[in-house]
Order: sequence, then C-alpha cells, then structure tokens
Amino acid sequence: MSLFELAPDYVRAIAPYQPGKPISELAREMGLDPAGIVKLASNENPLGMSPLARAAVEKEISELARYPDGNGFELKAKIASKFNVGLDRIVLGNGSNDILELIARAFLTPGDSSVYSQYAFAVYPLAVQACGATGIQVRAVDYGHDLEAMRAAIQPSTKIVWIANPNNPTGTLARPGDLIEFLELCPKHVLVVLDEAYTEYLPREKRSDSIAWLSQFPNLIVVRTFSKAYGLAGLRVGFGLASPEVIDVLNRVRQPFNVNSLAQAAASAALDDIEFLRASVRVNNEGMAQLTAAFQRLGLSFIQSWGNFVTFHCGDAQALNRYLLERGVIVRPLAGYNMPHSLRVSIGLAEENARFIEVLDSAMAD
Repeated sequence: MSLFELAPDYVRAIAPYQPGKPISELAREMGLDPAGIVKLASNENPLGMSPLARAAVEKEISELARYPDGNGFELKAKIASKFNVGLDRIVLGNGSNDILELIARAFLTPGDSSVYSQYAFAVYPLAVQACGATGIQVRAVDYGHDLEAMRAAIQPSTKIVWIANPNNPTGTLARPGDLIEFLELCPKHVLVVLDEAYTEYLPREKRSDSIAWLSQFPNLIVVRTFSKAYGLAGLRVGFGLASPEVIDVLNRVRQPFNVNSLAQAAASAALDDIEFLRASVRVNNEGMAQLTAAFQRLGLSFIQSWGNFVTFHCGDAQALNRYLLERGVIVRPLAGYNMPHSLRVSIGLAEENARFIEVLDSAMAD
C-alpha cells in the first residue's frame, strides 16, 4: 500500500485550491520582464498596504524573536471597539480562509452535510470535503445565491450553510431583507456563515447590518478579512464574529499562534487608517467604471460586481487567457468554477486597467 493511501478517501479526492499565478512564475514561463507584468488575478488592493499599517510593521520587526500574542488582545480590542462587539465574540484567523476552515473542522464530521451555492467561493466545498462531510450545491440564479432554494436544500444532517456576500467570483450581492428572511426561517441548529470579504467596497445603502444581527441570531457567524480593502493579503489576517458559545468552540481547534505579530500589528493600525480605506474604495469605483465601459464598447457581457473584480464572458476563455499571459497580463480563469467561457479580472490602478484593456482590444481585433 502506498503512503498516499493512508489518507482517507475524502482527502485523497480533494482537488487542491489553485491560487492566482504569481508574477515571478509568469516571468519564468514566458521569459518576460517582471516589471512589465500586470497582475489582476487575485483581488488584491492595487494601492498596497496602508501607511499606518506599514509603520506598525516596521516598528514590530524588532520583536520578531518573540512569539506573537496567542490571544491577539490588541487586535481584538480594536475590532471590538470598531464594531461594538464583546471580546468573547471574536476569533482571529490566518486570513479569513483560516476562519472558514476552523468552522468546518470544528462542526463537521463524516455523515454531516453542508449547503453552498453554485459559483460560490471554492474554499467552501474544499473545507467541507476535508472533513469527510457531504456538500450540497444549490443551483445559482443569475450567478447569485438562491437563498430560498438553499434553505429548502437543508437536510436533517446539515450543520452549516455558507453565504458569500458579495460573492466571489461572480460579484453578486444578496439584499439585506432576503438575508434576514433566510436567518429567520433557517433552523436554529444550523450555522449560517456570512462571508463578507468584500463588504468594505459596498456603498453604505447596499450594506447589511450583519454584525448587529449577531445578537438576534446565535447561529450566525460573520467572517471578514484584511486582505482586500485593507491591503494586507500577504500578511494573512482575518476575523470571525459569532456568539460566545461558537467562538469558544472555534478557539478549541485554532492553532495557538495562528496570526503572526506583524499581521496583528498591521491589522490593528489598518483599522485606524480611514483615509486609506476611502482611497481604496474610490480607486475601486473608478476602476470598475473603466473596465465595464471597455466591456460594453467591445460587446462583452459581464456580471455586475459589488467587489473589487468583475467577471466577463468571452467565448474561448482559455485562448484569451493564454493571449493575455503571453503579453504579461494575469487574470483569473474560471473553468474550476464550471465557468469555462468566463474570466475574472481584478480592479487595478488606472494604468494597470488600461494595459489590460489595451491587450483585450488587441485580442478582439485579431
């Protein structure tokens, strides 16, 4: 018997998550100058990190010989103050992905089931499968979550429902009223994970008051990240908000030092940098308009997005992606989401968006 076969069947069957192609990898593959490559594949903040976060990292470097605060007190205190929640309602993670996996590991076992939408974030089915549980995928409507159908799909074995809002990779958004109705009608013993990685990009009138809902719905878990609008993707830090009972369980499976010192310091400072956050949203809004105008001019259909990316339909997406890569532009193919005729492009700086549009124009003309 091979060592591979020592792993459970459900683990061996996992197709590992494929991240966006790094600039260095494309430069090696294509013999390109890294300085000339534009990466618009991973929904990163094109402004980089907040100046306050950068200063906090530089200050913290001298303490790297010491273990980080395993409880993350300073960062938790900042989160508690900003969102008006108790410290016992917060769990920190090595990115929001870590929180999602903690939830699955803490509550799912073989024989359990979990519900998620077609075209939803790929980590949900991976986290479910890694626990030996059964995933129940519900057909999307206009690339978005059909919350009524998702509620109807809940089985006696179901322990978790995953809702991404806005959703990645489609950028769709559920209305607050529909989410409230879902929570009211969902069985109280089923956890509802509301993944809000892109919520900072939403106009105020489109945002759900999800954190206030925690006191009304003890089965709700709200997940946020510092990787997108806050510009800290490389430091990997996110957080979950839930009832003290749920947080207690998550802390029992959490690694004791899962968020490093630099990440804690940077995230704490980033919460104070309101001007950087505003600039990030402004650049995103301007870039979204720049890209969607180009798609309309070229006659390419796209999905209206509420995140920092947009998915567009282009026929032979594999060929177009290759064309873009050969010319130093990295976007995200969506064949893994069963969207083989679509690509997702992240919002970059104006000049990065312009480079993508230039190459796209050339591809459409060829």
